[in-house]
Amino acid sequence: MEKAGKFIYFVICYVFFIFTDLYLSNIVIENLTGGLKYANPVFSLNYIKNTGAAFSILQDSREILIILSMIALVLLALYVIKHLKSISLKACFFIALLSAGIAGNLHERIAYGYVRDYFQLNFVSFPVFNISDIFINIGVIALIILILINKKK
Repeated sequence: MEKAGKFIYFVICYVFFIFTDLYLSNIVIENLTGGLKYANPVFSLNYIKNTGAAFSILQDSREILIILSMIALVLLALYVIKHLKSISLKACFFIALLSAGIAGNLHERIAYGYVRDYFQLNFVSFPVFNISDIFINIGVIALIILILINKKK
């Protein structure tokens, strides 16, 4: 696929993921603040206002987290633009997923002053998380796997 086509694919994936993230998060939060209760043996919905990052690091460091998120987004975009010729569609997809997760959390930090977390695992002690966090984790894990596969070749 040509460079322009890959870039368009990346942008479409990114826009789709970020709108999906923000839309679904709003629906979940509206329902939770409206009194919805949900729990099963695997997970429950529990609304938490998180002023930190993963595992509550950098608690109440909103400005630092905003700056770090912006830097990460710029670096990811520059990487994609610089490597459009050699980057695979799979890598474009997962970088878009990772970028959308970062942007979703960034949006909430700017708009609300915190990140809205709501998924809680019931079978293990684990921090409450959101869709953006899922996107970030899947993106990072998939990119690590792609890198390892490419190193073997």
